[in-house]
Amino acid sequence: MGQFEVGERDFVRDGRPVRLLSGALHYFRVHEAQWGHRLAMLRAMGLNCVETYVPWNLHEPRPGEFRDPEALGRFLDAAHAAGLWAIVRPGPYICAEWENGGLPEWLTGPLGRRVRTRDAAYLAAVDAWFGRLLPQVVARQCTAAGPGGPGGGPVIMVQAENEYGSYGSDARYLARIVARLRQLGVRVPLFTSDGPEDHMLTGGSVAGVLATVNFGSGAREAFAALRRHQAAGPLMCMEFWCGWFGHWGRRAEPRTPKDAAAALREILECGGSVNVYMAHGGTSFGGWAGANRAGELHDGALLPTVTSYDYEAPVDERGRPTEKFWRFREVLAEYADGPLPELPEAPRALSAPVPAVIGEWVPAGEMMDALGGTEVEGGGPVTFEELGVDRGVVRYRVDVPGPRGPYPLRVRGLRDRATVYVDGARVAVLEGEDALVGEVAGPASVELWVESLGRVNYGPRLGESKGITGGLLHERQYLHGVRARGLRLDAVAGADVAFRAVGAEGAAGLYRGRLTLDGPPGDADLALPGWGRGFAWINGFCLGRYWDVGPQRTLFVPGPVLREGDNEVLLWELEGAPPLVGAGAGAPGLYPPAAGQSSRTSKASRTNSAVPSSPVLRSPTHASPSAGAVNS
Repeated sequence: MGQFEVGERDFVRDGRPVRLLSGALHYFRVHEAQWGHRLAMLRAMGLNCVETYVPWNLHEPRPGEFRDPEALGRFLDAAHAAGLWAIVRPGPYICAEWENGGLPEWLTGPLGRRVRTRDAAYLAAVDAWFGRLLPQVVARQCTAAGPGGPGGGPVIMVQAENEYGSYGSDARYLARIVARLRQLGVRVPLFTSDGPEDHMLTGGSVAGVLATVNFGSGAREAFAALRRHQAAGPLMCMEFWCGWFGHWGRRAEPRTPKDAAAALREILECGGSVNVYMAHGGTSFGGWAGANRAGELHDGALLPTVTSYDYEAPVDERGRPTEKFWRFREVLAEYADGPLPELPEAPRALSAPVPAVIGEWVPAGEMMDALGGTEVEGGGPVTFEELGVDRGVVRYRVDVPGPRGPYPLRVRGLRDRATVYVDGARVAVLEGEDALVGEVAGPASVELWVESLGRVNYGPRLGESKGITGGLLHERQYLHGVRARGLRLDAVAGADVAFRAVGAEGAAGLYRGRLTLDGPPGDADLALPGWGRGFAWINGFCLGRYWDVGPQRTLFVPGPVLREGDNEVLLWELEGAPPLVGAGAGAPGLYPPAAGQSSRTSKASRTNSAVPSSPVLRSPTHASPSAGAVNS
């Protein structure tokens, strides 16, 4: 059996002081067939450990319905085979720029701000989830005989909650999480992680549990703050933010590799251990990207996160070394026990462009009728959570009584984006929590297709509901008898719907086509020129959200998703497809990943590489999706 302990100044492995050189790699953001390559890239960079979160909502999409929680165990086995220790951060809250911070919407919907507290209903759900998940971790602790043989498994530490000091101050709740982890058999050291500020460390630390800090620079100051709260124990930056994530419609300045490497060196010169966040970011497949709120108090406009989680990481989204990789490798080599391993062979990449032929579609209204849930009618509009929709769309219908003159129609508490039709004609696309449709005379039939752009994953708005949360106001009168029907994203792929041939002009709906590979598959980028906003699947695998506002212009397609010969493409277009789709104009296609990623070039130098871009989409049709086929 192996032993890993928290000493007075160092981590101790089998009686010897060790420094953790760890890197974050989320198993759920990397295709399983590529885990081995990505883990080998971490080893080649000079790391001896890998860290991962665990997203509760991915693995328990409905109460008691579990989807492959054993994936964590398989990933830990892969880490062990790669010669890496492992740090597991099971939450229950994870942030991670992930939908709802990993918390299930079926829990945050009814509980609201009672989550992440001592609330009995919340703790009961956490207990059940941990009871299902934690055996994957317990069996792979370094202290237990596991898949690795007598030496035990790779797991050396487990986190209790996550950055709790940025959210709350319920010490009894944190103590309860620690106790539950111990009850379920976690014997390796536990830890917490928080920002290096007094109120965060005060709110997020637990007596007797190692505290660590998260930051992107200023290691000396951050560790000094940690020492004010924890006089002994190893110094560790549990999240060294070496880059950052992106939001739709906004461009951020990349962090230079030189600056990031200098900050990494400062951590190590302070005697600290480190977890590079992210060592490899990957992709938020499946539409699981989260969102933030703007402003100092994280209470402003919604900022939805892009599908790519490249994070400016040293190993880029496609698994290739960047200039930051080489600079980090130079720093880490000075702290390695011996020569660093060579880089693994790069994954196969697509060698030539492959155009898609989009030949079939089904209008959005028919798609909703075939795949949506039961329509619910109530006094006012119900939320996504009440309809059991985590990711997807809700169609609201309401009748404006008449006769009456034109009055302003307002949507109160809109989250997040609505396309509005009055008597079958599209009149507005709305965003913002108090949105004005315009003047509407009665009688009239109003239809609102509301899309969630991602649930908030950080700050006081965590767990907020989606949909129309405040009501529909006509002048100063609430409209009642609102009918709502939801369509979950996970109901789309493989569904039995009546496709028909596309026409010359597109509309909102589900489009189907094919990509034909004449040779072996490989990693690729899916370009969608002229398409507006929606979700893409290849062979049933959801690549995530696309949106022509940028900055992301293509979707990463892992090679294992593709096959030689025909490949099915599905595009759920929410605004309207480009014209003449059937004739080939506006058709998507696969392209080899942008060149130069594996050389020592920075991300900034490749932002203008020759990858097809998506022009801003015009609105090809103004007909209601529920009015029937436009191009049938």
